[in-house]
Amino acid sequence: MNEAAPAGDPAPDRAFAAAQAFLVSAKSFWTTELFPALRDEHAGRREDGAADTPATVAAALEDSTLYRYFAWLERHLQKMKYSGRYGLINWLARQRHALEASLAAPLAAPATLDPALELPRYYRAVDIHQHPGGVWSDSLAGFVYERGARSTTPLAAGRHHDLHERFTDRVASVCRPQRILDLGCGFGKSTRPFCQAFPAARVEGIDLAAPCLGLAAKMNSDAALGNATFHQADAAHTGRAAGSFDLVTSTMLLHELPVTTIEQVLAESARVLSPGGWMFHLDFLPAAQPRHDAFADFIHQGHSRRNNEPFMAPLNRIDLQGLLQGLGFTGIDISAFEEADGVLAADYPNWRFPWAVIRARKGVPA
Repeated sequence: MNEAAPAGDPAPDRAFAAAQAFLVSAKSFWTTELFPALRDEHAGRREDGAADTPATVAAALEDSTLYRYFAWLERHLQKMKYSGRYGLINWLARQRHALEASLAAPLAAPATLDPALELPRYYRAVDIHQHPGGVWSDSLAGFVYERGARSTTPLAAGRHHDLHERFTDRVASVCRPQRILDLGCGFGKSTRPFCQAFPAARVEGIDLAAPCLGLAAKMNSDAALGNATFHQADAAHTGRAAGSFDLVTSTMLLHELPVTTIEQVLAESARVLSPGGWMFHLDFLPAAQPRHDAFADFIHQGHSRRNNEPFMAPLNRIDLQGLLQGLGFTGIDISAFEEADGVLAADYPNWRFPWAVIRARKGVPA
């Protein structure tokens, strides 16, 4: 199966396609060649008996040319994907009229927007993922986000959808929800597999970004999935009735939130769930991985800085187990997620996001 794309998705010109293909190839080189070489270099520099912490890893690699090259590429390949002559921003802006017209077309299930909604300061202040202006400030931001997501994990090219379908399968192995709330749904990539897996369910996707919601509604209508609706709302204060869902889910949302907002989102998840309802969040937690060490923490913290994701590292310092227990959740499980076959093997050599699933069930009153 190929990834879903918006109907009328503009065909790239040769120069743009070549530039973006180069970036994907360079990211693959970074993932499969530089990362294992850097891990080997650190192993050779590490002092026997020394404390194993991210700080000691940083000290060992302080004068490493390889690390500087690794870090520079990580930062600038992402920047080049969006910016410059052959970046997504410029290319899609040249087709602004047609793309905006496609969003204005009548839809089977249009997004419900809230012009009065005040976007949180943390959300407006940081261009997460180095997306210029964020995913909220331009009418084409949803198209930019959707196109950029296609090259986030280059080793999964042509099968990146597997990640979302695998996550949905994991949920389906535990519960069969009829009322689903997808927090931070973006352009709907995380929502669609739930619509397909649970066609009788009522599925709601909410997000802060109006441009993303417009595209989510369009793509959902194009796919003839009539069991989803999209609404502009804050995941920390959804406005949904207490006990109105039996599944609350998110994909790559928590690491984009300040700690206090994460706490609010988890509390809101508990509030809108009915007793016995389930919560599943897919995100990034190095400590949940089978191969967790100081080097992995160091690389993850560096990614947080270099990719404009300042809340990623703090997420990993939260006592999620204790927080969820305090909110009345039971059946809590925080474990690694296998986004593709074999990636959790102890000898897997390449860089990957430390995917993990946070699962919990709202307690049933005695």
